[in-house]
Amino acid sequence: MEKFTLMIVDDHSLFRDGLKLLLKNHFPAIIISEASDGQQFLNQLPVINPDIVLIDINMPVMDGIEATKKAIAAFPNLKIIALSMFGDEAYYYKMIDAGVRGFLLKNSEINEVTDAIEAVLDGDNYFSKELLYNVVKNLRSSGMFADNKIDLSDREVEILELICQGFSNQEIGEKLFISKRTVDKHRSNILTKTNSRNSAQLVMNAIKNKWIMV
Repeated sequence: MEKFTLMIVDDHSLFRDGLKLLLKNHFPAIIISEASDGQQFLNQLPVINPDIVLIDINMPVMDGIEATKKAIAAFPNLKIIALSMFGDEAYYYKMIDAGVRGFLLKNSEINEVTDAIEAVLDGDNYFSKELLYNVVKNLRSSGMFADNKIDLSDREVEILELICQGFSNQEIGEKLFISKRTVDKHRSNILTKTNSRNSAQLVMNAIKNKWIMV
């Protein structure tokens, strides 16, 4: 992979140091910056101009939700992945509304972290399957499934299910024997029909409203 700049925003220096070491072993050309809270992240953002950000949800001074909102308001194309602990499910919708491109558990294996980074840098979204399972489980137990119906074609439903399973547009095209460009068009139509701002919000809406069952 070509050289890119990544920023780690987390209030635990030991976590940042360990993650930096692992990422540098996988991405030799990576440039890594760091911040210990949301405000420090915002202060450094215009100077560092990272290609991608890994940000913790719970931090002192300014949490990841507020920092993400402000960062994307200033830099709408900024790619951000939220770092989450089990039990943070209540914050997922807030982070998606703020504009994150995906979620990772903080205890994820390094291979999953690198997969997520590569996917988001390529323009896709990434959700930890464990987190998706937890979200679905919590929605079911709380009775929050809305069961709203939307007017999607059979092909769009097929693509939506694959999006929610974490497949990229390229992978979806290969599975369905159609071009990536065709998948791009279907995804755009699905976003419009479901009133979803991005693919991350689409996944959560699809689960919450039972458009698909994960």
